[in-house]
Amino acid sequence: MAFLALAFVVTAILYASVGFAGGSTYNALLALAGVDHRVFPIVALACNLIVATGGTIRFARARLVPWRRLAPLLALSVPAAWIGGMLPVSKHLFLALLGGSLLVAGILLLVQPEREMEPRRAALVGPAVAAPIGLLSGIVGIGGGIFLAPVLHLVGWDRARRVAATASIFILANSIAGLGGQLTKLAGHPELIEAAFGYWPLALAVLVGGQIGSRAGVQLLPPTWLRRLTALLILYVSVRILLQVWGG
Repeated sequence: MAFLALAFVVTAILYASVGFAGGSTYNALLALAGVDHRVFPIVALACNLIVATGGTIRFARARLVPWRRLAPLLALSVPAAWIGGMLPVSKHLFLALLGGSLLVAGILLLVQPEREMEPRRAALVGPAVAAPIGLLSGIVGIGGGIFLAPVLHLVGWDRARRVAATASIFILANSIAGLGGQLTKLAGHPELIEAAFGYWPLALAVLVGGQIGSRAGVQLLPPTWLRRLTALLILYVSVRILLQVWGG
């Protein structure tokens, strides 16, 4: 548990610095530790809530959140995340969906520069992808910001820091919905919910890491490095997960 907690601290620092919460890597770490895949989403989403809450507060204080443009994204994604959380999936499908989606997102973000789009068209892209991202995120037990941010970057939706702020709040809202769906799905398996609560030290770990990372993201890192670091994190996590799929 000590090594896992340290890994969660590092993950929270890195992900919070780019406006994410780390759910995808939390899942990968839990998989490597041999945890039951039905428990992954509960632990990862609980940790997401902690990190994303801290990030949301800091981004909001820095006045980086485009609240009016964010509202339609949440209205479409949150119900879908709840539904996704209630859908039962096998371990193999769970890891394949997570790893494959992250690989595509990471490659797009890394190889394609941000580009300008006509403001009205760019504004339509977010709502168009919000529900599918919410559904997929609920299934795999993450907040969805790691899917949303690359899309927003690629269409020139807003500046890098405002995209990071948007992703942070998107993660918070969808993590709450996804967690609700996951708990509903496991209502008949109290032993799994109890097992998830046994990982409470990881919540303390990400609380510390998330505070450090979100401060760095708002105050220290330049926008270009935010985007590059985001892409590298996504690719690293996706490869680790896909290796498990291929090896299993």
